[in-house]
Amino acid sequence: MTDSNEMTINLVVLGRTQTGKSAVGNSLLGSADFESHLSPSSVTTCCSLGRSSRILGIIRRNGCELALRVRVLDTPSYPHSALRKEQVRDTVRSALAHHFGEEGLHLALLVLRADLPLCPDESDHEIQFIQELLGPTWKNFTAVLLTHADKAEEAGFSEEAYLHSASSTLLSLLSSVQHKYIFLDNQKSIIKEERATVLRKLLNFIRQNNYQVLLLKHSKEQN
Repeated sequence: MTDSNEMTINLVVLGRTQTGKSAVGNSLLGSADFESHLSPSSVTTCCSLGRSSRILGIIRRNGCELALRVRVLDTPSYPHSALRKEQVRDTVRSALAHHFGEEGLHLALLVLRADLPLCPDESDHEIQFIQELLGPTWKNFTAVLLTHADKAEEAGFSEEAYLHSASSTLLSLLSSVQHKYIFLDNQKSIIKEERATVLRKLLNFIRQNNYQVLLLKHSKEQN
């Protein structure tokens, strides 16, 4: 299959410790590229780029099937148990410019836990961090992934009921990113069908943004 029959999407996963960022990255790639396990401290300490193999059956253009390739940048959490905010920010910034500087970034995926409430201070820190990384158009290039949705479901919450009961802080965040959000069931995230569903939703978000990419300068060129 020629390059014209392939599409590559560039993604970065961001979020707090133990939200499941690295696990999300592995699910999207269909691999175990990123270290992911329960730990009393932050597991990821540096950025790492993972690449999927060619994925078929996800996207079509002009009646023809395209092969999809996914590139995911895993990042240290913020706040981090061992790194200062400036260290995490500069590390992520440099990695974004290095890996996606020429082709651009399609989406930043902010990973939150559906089974934990989002407090105003946490949300403010998350948004400020993303703004510092992506700049003033961050809302157009950010989607929210709510992990551990299976635990919310076990507690009797459908997606609709969950959002109806969600904090104003979370609802405000989802509104800011034009309601680009996906619930992830951690028990199903490694299943091929679940992966395909999530990838189609991400592609739809990218399509809604007219396939634009965010061009990222090297950290030395930013304020």
